[in-house]
Amino acid sequence: MAIFSVYVVNKAGGLIYQYDNYVPRAEAEKTFSYPLDLVLKTHDERVIVSFGQRDGIRVGHAVLSVNGVDVNGRYTADGKEIIEYLKDPSSYPVSIRFGKPRLSSNEKLMLASMFHSLFAIGSQLSPEVGSSGIEMLETDTFKLHCFQTLTGIKFIVLADPRQSGIDALLRKIYEIYSDYALKNPFYSLEMPIRCELFDQNLKSALEVAEKTGTFGPGS
Repeated sequence: MAIFSVYVVNKAGGLIYQYDNYVPRAEAEKTFSYPLDLVLKTHDERVIVSFGQRDGIRVGHAVLSVNGVDVNGRYTADGKEIIEYLKDPSSYPVSIRFGKPRLSSNEKLMLASMFHSLFAIGSQLSPEVGSSGIEMLETDTFKLHCFQTLTGIKFIVLADPRQSGIDALLRKIYEIYSDYALKNPFYSLEMPIRCELFDQNLKSALEVAEKTGTFGPGS
């Protein structure tokens, strides 16, 4: 069981905090000879597989590293343009690691805003007055849990479907937010949270939740 990530969204739908606790990786690394028997293309500033599947490599997987050098968008960390580099026969043999594309900061901001809108729609669609909005979304690989405070701040946790104690965790995160963000004289409401004590206590809470699923006095 695992807790994947935590998001904090302000009442306007802006992402003010995000932490990836555990990101499961379905990655495959293989050494290729020339010519490359996969078709690659650039999509959303990433180099992805558009045709060909083998050895755990799937259509939609992104290039994560080339010869052990991490990739940043269309380029390797040492400045090589990936597609052009792989067209050159002298670049082979070459080791390429593929995997699910990592979310960029902009994509995380967009997803937080989209969930904020879905939350509002869910509240409006409710046949009962005063609906709490979306509290949980479930898929076969994860559950999304949401707790909204009276002031409109949303705390969102993505976790393994089998993970217990998420309701207690959400309230613990709210407590940490109150103690280490709101009481910080340098923190402005609705703005991104940049506080080392908040980070440390959040990570400790996630560890406790993963191990026990409960919070006792002093947790």
